[in-house]
Amino acid sequence: MAEFECRLKKYRQMKDLTQEQLAEKVGVRRETIMRLEKAQYNPSLKLAVDISRVVEAPIEEIFVFQ
Repeated sequence: MAEFECRLKKYRQMKDLTQEQLAEKVGVRRETIMRLEKAQYNPSLKLAVDISRVVEAPIEEIFVFQ
């Protein structure tokens, strides 16, 4: 299975967003953002795109599969 690295926290903080604020903008619970940031959850393509648009960073920079 591919190694998964999530750099979401870095990009979220660069936009000065809390986990709660990001979750609200993309329509998920804060716990989902928390699990993503800990690389405990692989996002759906739609969620990955939505997050990418909010933090204004390419999906490939946020979610890295080795």
